Amino acid sequence: MEAAAPVEPTAESTAVVGFSTTAAEPVEGAWWTTFDDALLTSLISRAAASNLSLKQAAARIRQARALRGIVGAPLWPNVDAAAAYTRQRYSDSGPSATPGQQSDLYQAGFDANWEIDVFGGIRRSIEAAEATISAAEDDRRAVLVSLLGEVGGNYVDYRSLQQRISLTVANVEVQRATLALTRKLFAAGLATELDVTRAESQVATTESSIPLFEQQARQAMHRLGVLLGQPPMALRSELDPIGAIPEGPALVGVGVPSDLLLRRPDIRRSERQLAAATAEIGVAVRDLYPRVFITGLAGLSSVHAGDFFDWGSRVAAIGPSITWPVFDAGRIRANIALQTAQQEELLAAYEGIILQAFQEVEDALVAYAQEQVRRDDLARAVLANQRATDLAQQLYAQGLTDFLSVLDAERSLFLSQDALAQSQRNVALNLVALYKAVGGGWEVEEQVRSYDSLNTSRAKPSAVAAAWLAESGTQERR
Repeated sequence: MEAAAPVEPTAESTAVVGFSTTAAEPVEGAWWTTFDDALLTSLISRAAASNLSLKQAAARIRQARALRGIVGAPLWPNVDAAAAYTRQRYSDSGPSATPGQQSDLYQAGFDANWEIDVFGGIRRSIEAAEATISAAEDDRRAVLVSLLGEVGGNYVDYRSLQQRISLTVANVEVQRATLALTRKLFAAGLATELDVTRAESQVATTESSIPLFEQQARQAMHRLGVLLGQPPMALRSELDPIGAIPEGPALVGVGVPSDLLLRRPDIRRSERQLAAATAEIGVAVRDLYPRVFITGLAGLSSVHAGDFFDWGSRVAAIGPSITWPVFDAGRIRANIALQTAQQEELLAAYEGIILQAFQEVEDALVAYAQEQVRRDDLARAVLANQRATDLAQQLYAQGLTDFLSVLDAERSLFLSQDALAQSQRNVALNLVALYKAVGGGWEVEEQVRSYDSLNTSRAKPSAVAAAWLAESGTQERR
């Protein structure tokens, strides 16, 4: 059996992959196009259009926008219209000056109530709601980044399993040929029954791995179908033809570390959640101060229907009012303490997410670079094992070596070929993980705000992030 041509190590494949824009162009939004796989591109596009988790995230954005409308309404007067008719009879035994008399009352008008936002509580509520909208938008982007990574990862898994099945089937054929030769030699008295039994065992052992690979391939196909918002078997006709394991570029530029704070949706989401919590502290503090209202009414009131629209039937009133809590058993200050503690929790979470993001990028860079080296070594091992297998089979056919050497050579060849297929899979998966770690993918569908806008509207990087960035600027990152 012929082995695939080895991937010879080159300067590019062994180069340091890092946060350098000079070594390679920075990651583009549509990172999956670097694999040059039309079906993968199609699956990515369909997943972005129909995935159910994305639809849920979009619904959360609409909820946040509706909430913004609710909290912003108190900035404007609240006006109610009302109309009423009352028929009243006075008691004969009551204190009325006209016992037993009946009367009508017709009323219609408007009531208005307007809170003057003197201490900014309403404005802080609006600020919190707007930050929540931004967080919801970044949450959808984070879901999208994760979705694209899952689609890419499952597709790579599926293709690698197809290749491993093909390799196994090919090895079974080689081993069957060896078994047939051994049986002929046994019939001629040139081999032992033990050799035949060992050959049969090796064929059966190799064949036993095929059902497991097929099971895993089907499961990967099912996951892809669900990610696209379709039934599990909907992609069978597209995915059944055997395809190559996607292969990306050897060297990947991921920009400078500071870009990570702007690109990763989960970092942006965490920062917006922190901003919303900070604004909620202002809302809680507002309750310490007086609340000023202007109330008024205008309308018509008459005891006779015919006089209802006369000028003299008009009624009106307007005036300010103030409310100020005098005693609340510490409720307001306890609420301030609660909001402050929640803000401190989110601040710690924000810094933790930044550190986690940097770790994920570093891990992905190391894994991608080192797995390429491992893949190249395995490619050379496959060539050596292929040559060893050919020699062992030739020597055995000539009676110059024992059958155990043939078994060992074929087993080593199969294991090295399978390891190479897995390594090729891991290289692609590590590249997908790298793209996911740097937050790539969502820019294709979303309008990216400019860096200047982000720098003015978003919180500055935390002290933890600033220290990491300073360190990153003084050394080459792997």
